[in-house]
Amino acid sequence: MISRIGKPVKIFTLDTGRLFYETYDLIDRTINKYNLNIDVYFPDSKTVEKMVAEKGINLFYDSIENRKICCDIRKIESWKRAIKGISAWITGIRKDQSVTRENSKIIELDKEYNLIKISPLLNWSEADVWKYIHANKVPYNILHDKGYPSIGCAPCTRAVEKGENPRNGRWWWENPETRECGLHLHVKTS
Repeated sequence: MISRIGKPVKIFTLDTGRLFYETYDLIDRTINKYNLNIDVYFPDSKTVEKMVAEKGINLFYDSIENRKICCDIRKIESWKRAIKGISAWITGIRKDQSVTRENSKIIELDKEYNLIKISPLLNWSEADVWKYIHANKVPYNILHDKGYPSIGCAPCTRAVEKGENPRNGRWWWENPETRECGLHLHVKTS
């Protein structure tokens, strides 16, 4: 795929090995609707096997440190392989999602990865997003209809009550200031 500025565009997603079935279904529906090629990056199986052998299958519940190890192995290492050779990335984060994202900018330098980070939805509300989805018939994860406003790996994501902060469903056993996986490192994550 070529962008309007003549540079190749790479569309990718990360499969941590712990995703909901509904997330896989969304990837498939998106590929079919838009006739896209989406590269799927997986964690290194030997590294995952070693982590599980040493710390257990659900290590992330034991400590923030263990949760970050799991995110790093299952997500960040795949992310680093996926971004090789690119100069910018587009993310769907919004300021109203959590305290860890309040100081983000629409366009900023991601110093950790030396990339331009573009967050076009940063100032959108959740209502703005849903209005756009419905008006344009954009495929979305059906877990949203079941109370999951923020969806990640299955064991680290739960539904939230109506009116509850959307990010409360992610790593709910941690305080809000630590609820990031490591992709958005300019914010407080420890």
